[in-house]
Amino acid sequence: MTSFKIDQVALQLYTLRDFCKTPTDLAATAQKVRKIGYQSVQISGVGVQPPEAKKILNEAGLTICATHESSDFIRQDPEAVCERLHQAGVKHTAFPYPSGVDFGDETSVRNLARQLEHAGAVLAKRGFTLSYHNHAIEFVRFGPLTVLDYIYQATSPDHLKAELDTYWIQYGGGDPVAWIEKMSGRMSLLHLKDFAFLKDGKAAFAEIGQGNLNWRRILAAAEKSGAEWLIIEQDTCAGDPFDSIRISFDYIQKLLAE
Repeated sequence: MTSFKIDQVALQLYTLRDFCKTPTDLAATAQKVRKIGYQSVQISGVGVQPPEAKKILNEAGLTICATHESSDFIRQDPEAVCERLHQAGVKHTAFPYPSGVDFGDETSVRNLARQLEHAGAVLAKRGFTLSYHNHAIEFVRFGPLTVLDYIYQATSPDHLKAELDTYWIQYGGGDPVAWIEKMSGRMSLLHLKDFAFLKDGKAAFAEIGQGNLNWRRILAAAEKSGAEWLIIEQDTCAGDPFDSIRISFDYIQKLLAE
């Protein structure tokens, strides 16, 4: 269906954050993740520092495709972020959440964009890439735009890439495929996360293929847009998260084989 290879499908370890708190935990988790078939992971919610995490993951046969660093860390000390990425042996990181930003205040939003532009420029100069990970909050209006539109218009594509999240785009009332197309050439990382709707009228995170998103269209758009990594994530799981990440991996593997 697409030219994506299975080695471009990674797991966001935030899904397994309760099982990655210590080096011993991480080592056991890494073995399970590799056995399922994943070859790469994104580090987030891991209680192990980059050099040791890299060693543990590599010993299990896993590479690190990207990290999430704290939002304050990225805004306040991008040079130190570069050092962490160097220690992890990874090119990509993402701004995980706009903590402390009042999206109802124009000055606060504009300051965020300026901070992202500055941090991204620092990282780019060192050969790293900073991406922005969206949630639903960025879909509030900002004049004629959404905040997410503004963030990308107010920053340089050379300094800030997109780490779009399919679930949160849908939750915020956006179109995942349209956003992937909009970020063509600017999206290195794509978070694959399915969107389910429950009988009680609430939205829920779901394993890939168990929700309502059109994954064939999403993957086709991601390929045309130049995405490097397809990163499976599920914020919360109804059952065993290791079962969830297996279901998602198997589904994507099947699609890529079509």
